[in-house]
Formats: sequence, structure tokens, C-alpha cells
Amino acid sequence: MADVNLNQLWARALLEELVHGGVRHVVVCPGSRSTPLALACARVEGLKVWSVIDERSAGFFALGVGKQTRTPAVVVATSGTAGAHFYPAVIEAAMSNVPLVVLTADRPLELQGWGAPQTIPQGRLFGEFSHFFADVGLPEASDVALAHLRATAARAVGVALRAPRGAVHLNVPFREPLAPVPQDFGEEKLSAIVREGRAGKGIITIAPAARQPAPHALDEVRRRISDTERGLIVCGPRDEEDGFAEAITALSHATGYPVIAEAASQARYGGGAGMLSFYDAMLRHAPFAQAQRPELVLRFGGGLTPKVPQQWLDASGAHTVLFSDDGALFDPAHRAAQAIEGSAVAVCEALSRGLSRGLGSWAQGFLRAEGLIRNVLEAAFAEDVSLTEPRIAREVVAALPSGANLFVSSSMPIRDVDAFAPGSAMPLRVLANRGANGIDGIISSALGMAAASGRPTVLLTGDLAFLHDVGGLLTARRHDLSLTVVVVNNDGGGIFSFLPLAGTTEHFEPLFGTPHGVDLSHAASLYGAEFHRPDSAPALRASVKVGLEGGLHLIEVRTDRARNVEEHRQLFARMAAALGDGPWA
Repeated sequence: MADVNLNQLWARALLEELVHGGVRHVVVCPGSRSTPLALACARVEGLKVWSVIDERSAGFFALGVGKQTRTPAVVVATSGTAGAHFYPAVIEAAMSNVPLVVLTADRPLELQGWGAPQTIPQGRLFGEFSHFFADVGLPEASDVALAHLRATAARAVGVALRAPRGAVHLNVPFREPLAPVPQDFGEEKLSAIVREGRAGKGIITIAPAARQPAPHALDEVRRRISDTERGLIVCGPRDEEDGFAEAITALSHATGYPVIAEAASQARYGGGAGMLSFYDAMLRHAPFAQAQRPELVLRFGGGLTPKVPQQWLDASGAHTVLFSDDGALFDPAHRAAQAIEGSAVAVCEALSRGLSRGLGSWAQGFLRAEGLIRNVLEAAFAEDVSLTEPRIAREVVAALPSGANLFVSSSMPIRDVDAFAPGSAMPLRVLANRGANGIDGIISSALGMAAASGRPTVLLTGDLAFLHDVGGLLTARRHDLSLTVVVVNNDGGGIFSFLPLAGTTEHFEPLFGTPHGVDLSHAASLYGAEFHRPDSAPALRASVKVGLEGGLHLIEVRTDRARNVEEHRQLFARMAAALGDGPWA
């Protein structure tokens, strides 16, 4: 393709190498200094371009794409403070091992430090949260400079995909002209390989490191499994879409170990017998928790969301083995004796070979407790169709069709889905930003998931997280994206009412409860969403199903923050009491 000036050639070469490395989505924020990059995004084949006005929203949109596809999206900003708005998304990418490529345009060296507008020091802007940084230098019409640019771009995307995955940052300065103004830059003197790259592939192909777990380490774990009946498989948040539910089910049946399966583990939905959903409630029952202490724990994915099960595991004294896809270790209490890196699916397949215990009396104790709690929970919900926050989580999940996406906000929504929405054999993809556990960028992340997957997608969020990223709805409107947003509106920060601080100070409500009094129907009107305000469980399920037919839908469910804590406590107490005095096997 013809380049009318050096800036165009430079930007095109950069984007081409990113595409060769596996990039398929690019999110462009408006700006002047980034003009060559933006135009290159539109010109280079193989890229889906998303225009997002707000940089913070753009960063999380790209993060959502990366979580869904497990390949990096590119996000582009102009110079100055624009790129700084990517920082929260870069942190989340680093903490949850999501590949992401950040391109920040910059002013040339001669404008740095002399008061030029939109000019700040952009080198290593994201500190330790960027796994790789390079300033690619000003465009130069030479073979050595263009070869270096292409190779650096290839290296950057390779690092983003290498374990542990995360964000990489390329700073790209440009001089005028930024527009596609014709300019003689001696293109005829450049070799074909730096002008056009290698035919059909990058200037350098970086093969990923092997992800097979160490056989000798697995042999040791297999021997321990053979000697241990009282084992437990624990699955925390995990984004991979790689057949994990089936693999972990096979491992459960082979070892005879039940599975604690978090909602966002990709194991709870689509797995088979052996999956436990109500482990939080069952482990609040002291006799059961004491009687069912494991001797061996096999840990997959990130850290558990609920405190009680994690504290129980930490206090169990069990030999704990961590399995890490990306080399990230989740063990803040330092209870693990071993850590094994490599594909979790490969681990499951290797450990399952030669074992066929089936779910015997040890596992049946957990499964019987699961059934007792499920029956009590169903009875509690049958008595009253009012929309408590636990009921909202259950109804949203129950309304989803096979293969649908659910994005869940941090704070109370992820806890309620985890505690009250039971697993099933029906596959669902459940994602959450659990790296840094923040509430920022939730709408934009869910939109990235929806855009990259093309599947029906629901976001379950609280009101504060919704208001924090309400501008993300503009991206849905501008790109005609379908998303159903369910907002639990308790007029403030509901999770703070569960903390010891609640009720101890007169300053609690204005500083932590933070009531806002916002009528969310106005947000729906502003961004062109269809608005729903269901007042019963059947109405909520119906609203979700309407939303899944397409378009942008905002479903507001109002709850009482003052009653919410007691509703949770009563329900957990009732669920735990269902276990009685045992025995449970």
C-alpha cells in the first residue's frame, strides 16, 4: 500500500507487525499527535477498529477483548495525560494476566521539557505494571531504523502473550506532518523487507514457550493422590476458554475429589458431577467444616473470592499444590508446598491417567451437603419472589441461555453470584476483573467481551460501579453493540455495610454508604438504552431474556441497603443449618 509520507510508513509498519503477532482488535481514542497511528489502524488489513472517546473506558474495553479472546487488543492514545487514563486497565491486565498492547503517541524530543502543550514524560509511564516498554524513536527513513521498529513491535506482542501475560507499552513520537500530507522521504532507497515486511508473517516470528507442565513434578503429585483419599480440587477465577470444565470434571472422577468451583473459574458451568457451588455456606457450618478437612488440595486459577472457604483451606494443614497457567502465584498465606506451571488442561489430563476412583464416600459427603443446601435455598426463594440481592444473582444466571456470556462486577455482585447461583451442566462463560478487584471500567470491560465474542452478554453490576463507568455506554451506542446491563441499585456502597466499620461512626453514611439518589432511567435515555425496572423475580428473568434478543438494555433492580446485610445473614444461616449434625457421607 502506498505511503504518502514517512509518518504513514512508520505507523503502518508498526501496526502490521502487531497484526502478524496475533492482534485483531484495536481501540482508538481521538487525538492529534496519534493521527498517523489512527490512520494506520484504518488502513492495515486484519484489524477491527473500535473508536472510543474516553481513554479510561477504551483501556477497559481493550481489556475485555483480551479477557475474552486471550489475545492482545491494541489501545491508542495521543500525547500528554491521555495515556495516563489507561493506567487502571494496565494494572488489571498485569494483575489478572490479560494481554494488552498500549500505544501512546508522543511529541518529538525537541519539544520535551520546554512547555509544549500536551507534553509530559511518557517513558515507563506504567511502571512495573507494564511487562515491556520501548520508545521506538522518531520515524527515520533507513533500513536499520525500520527493521528495529518492526522487530520491537513483534517483541512487544510476543511479551504480552508470554507467561505471565500482561500489558506492554510502546511510546511512539512523531514530528509534523501528522496528516497524510505528501512528502518525499526517499522511500525508493528502502529495502522491500522493511517497507512491506515478510510476506504473510512478521519480520521475526517469536515462538511461545512450552506450556506443558514438568512431568517429574506431576509424577510426584500423582503419587500423593494415590496415597490420599481426602483431597479437594479448588478452582478460582480463570479466563481461559480451553475445555477446563470437562478436564476438571474428568480429574474429579479420576481422583474422587470434589471441586470447589468459583462462578468465574470456567468450571462451575459446563462441568459434571462433583462440582460444588454452595461451599461458602457449607463451610460456615462448624461441625461440617471440621469433619471435612482435606489432606491434599489441588489449586487452579486465582484466589478465592469468599473469605470463609479460603480461611478454612489455609487452616486445614493440607498439602497444597498450586497449578499456574501463566506463572502467577496466588498464595498470600504461603500455605502451598508446590507450584507447577503449565496448561491447567494438560495438568488435568496427566493427573487423570491411570486413576479411576470415582466419587466415593469422601466426595459424597460434600455432594450431600451441596444437595441439602440447594433444597433449602430453593425453598427460601419459593416462599418469597421479592428481589433481594441474593435472589437477583440467582435469577440473572438462571435466565442465561447455553453459551451466553456473563460479566460480573467486583464488590457484592461477584460474591452473590458465587454464593447463590448454582452450577449446571450448561456452559456459560463468566468473567470478572479479579486481578486488582476494582470496580472501575466494568461496563467497558463487559462491552469488550461482548464485541469480541459476538455472543449474548449480560453484565451484573452494582450502582456505584455502574456510575463509575456510565460513559462506557456511549461506546455501545456508537458501535451499535448489544449488552444487557443489570444494575443492583441500593443507593450506595452496599459492601461497606458488611464491614466492622458499619454502625460505629456518624460519618459512615456520607463517606462509605455514599447515597447518590440517581434515577438510572435518565442514563438509559441519555445513551439510547431500553430501560426496565422489574419488581419481582419472574419480571427480572423476563427482562433479561428480552435484553438477550439484542440491543442495549439497562435493567435497574432496586433493593434496600439497610436490610441487605440481615437478608444475607439470615439466608447463610438457614443454608448452613440445613446440614444438621451429620454424618454427611
